[in-house]
Amino acid sequence: MAFQTIKVSIEDHIASITLARDPVNILNIQMMKEISEALEIVISRNDLNALVIRAEGKAFSAGVAIEDHVGELAEPMIHAFHKLFHQLSKVPIPTIGVVEGAAIGGGCEVASFCDITVASRSSKFGQPEINLGLFPPVSAAYFPWLMGYNLTMELLLTGRTLKAEEAKEYGLINTVVSEEEVESYVHELLESMKAKSREALKLTKKAVRTSMAVSITGAISEVEQIYLQELMKTNDAKEGLSSFMEKREPVWSHA
Repeated sequence: MAFQTIKVSIEDHIASITLARDPVNILNIQMMKEISEALEIVISRNDLNALVIRAEGKAFSAGVAIEDHVGELAEPMIHAFHKLFHQLSKVPIPTIGVVEGAAIGGGCEVASFCDITVASRSSKFGQPEINLGLFPPVSAAYFPWLMGYNLTMELLLTGRTLKAEEAKEYGLINTVVSEEEVESYVHELLESMKAKSREALKLTKKAVRTSMAVSITGAISEVEQIYLQELMKTNDAKEGLSSFMEKREPVWSHA
């Protein structure tokens, strides 16, 4: 398939999806749909040992396009975004996120949703949605499983940005390496995956995900309704998005 915002390759039993929307891989609806289509291809294959998700450019991803949060685009955007995660959760093989640069907002969610996430030392992670009067639905549903209640609340309620080492300490990612070591580390990790039984990899992942998947899937669906039916109808959500696009400080009405 021809993609405009991502690159997809399959070689030596390893699939790769590379975010390629210059300059900072802002996730718009088209890109979300293309990632979901690429994941469908990966899911349909029986000859793969791992999937790598990484990015070109200055950042892994600076998040979801603000303009896609507004008006009639909000609901199709959130459905397209969440479909991406439902598809990612269906990938039967290990998924490896490789982060170089910033992974912010939706980019942070995509990176951390991978089974194993490797980051360069200069990378940054954060969920700044609270600064726009919003919250990140996937993080609200998934991060308590990943790093516990308290650290999730700290990250989502403050909107602070974490350095790579902090993200590792939080449990948001697995490994931090120097910029020069990223390629060799990922290569060794993939070589390890290729040396394993494909069925054992799949069944190990299935066993772990089975203990979590029902709760996470249900939680994302419920959180989605809070986001669409409650949060996005508030004046503050509208003001947060407007102020961002107008490059000014928000004025909260707290309603």
